[in-house]
Amino acid sequence: MRMILLRAAFCLCAIVPTYATAATDYPTRPVRVIVGLTAGSGVDVLARLVGAKLTDAMGQPLVIENRPGAGSNIATRFAATQPNDGYTIFLATVANAINATLYKHLQFDVLRDFSPVILAGTAPNILLVHPSVPAKTVKEFIELAKAQPGKFTMGSSGTGTSPQMTGELFKRRAGIDTVHVPFKGGPEATTALLGGQIDSLFAITSTALPHIAAGKLRALGVTSRERTALLPQVPTVSESGLPGFEAVTWFGFTVPAGTPREIVDRLNGEIGKVLAMPEIRQQLARQGIDAGSGTPEQFGVYMHDEFAKWGALVKETGMSAD
Repeated sequence: MRMILLRAAFCLCAIVPTYATAATDYPTRPVRVIVGLTAGSGVDVLARLVGAKLTDAMGQPLVIENRPGAGSNIATRFAATQPNDGYTIFLATVANAINATLYKHLQFDVLRDFSPVILAGTAPNILLVHPSVPAKTVKEFIELAKAQPGKFTMGSSGTGTSPQMTGELFKRRAGIDTVHVPFKGGPEATTALLGGQIDSLFAITSTALPHIAAGKLRALGVTSRERTALLPQVPTVSESGLPGFEAVTWFGFTVPAGTPREIVDRLNGEIGKVLAMPEIRQQLARQGIDAGSGTPEQFGVYMHDEFAKWGALVKETGMSAD
């Protein structure tokens, strides 16, 4: 019996140094970053900006792999099945928080199957109205909608998307009734608003900016906690009559659950340094994205809060993608 125990102890000692060495030497080959949206999207731009800097810092290429489809579920499912050795990184988004309840039969659980690394960035939506709508502020828009229930339309980039869910949250907090008009994507919804086919829309900052500057659309409020530097004159929805209102698109780096803590910490530190670079922050800002930061634990709490918030709203609305 004593000999068996000694052999077991020897085997354990032999394994641990190898495991620790693998984590210490990481990475020794290219690392994949799985993105659930197409090339050129905001999340893809963020992944490529950060990936380029990390390639230099970590001495191995970070290869961006786009796997769009099914509201990012295809990419999420794929990433969840990859080895937890640090060579697969998944860029989670607010879509994952919405989809967790919107889809009833997912073959993965993001909160269970992934470990948070760092919050990479957030992007507020902007409440836009066509110039024909007389409201000049969020408060005035709410008053108009309350006075004429069901008259005003609110477009979105599609059912279950962040802009549509932001609109649903806004309607419930404001106590108003607007008609949802879904489109195939953000550009189509924006075109409809420009043409006056719909009255209002929650859109991402980068898409809205040119039209606001040209006076073709009116910005009433942003959905972040603080005003965006791109439109400092536009108040937040929170300060415009709905205290505490926040609904942003967020992006965060994660790895398959069980990835060694040494690797998670290495990634957190290196990505955090990149996100703090002035040039990176400026490039992200041009995309309407505020660079993120923080520890894995802080991002984990943020993810749990977001999953709870959007999950509750999906249940309230009775929406389902199945």
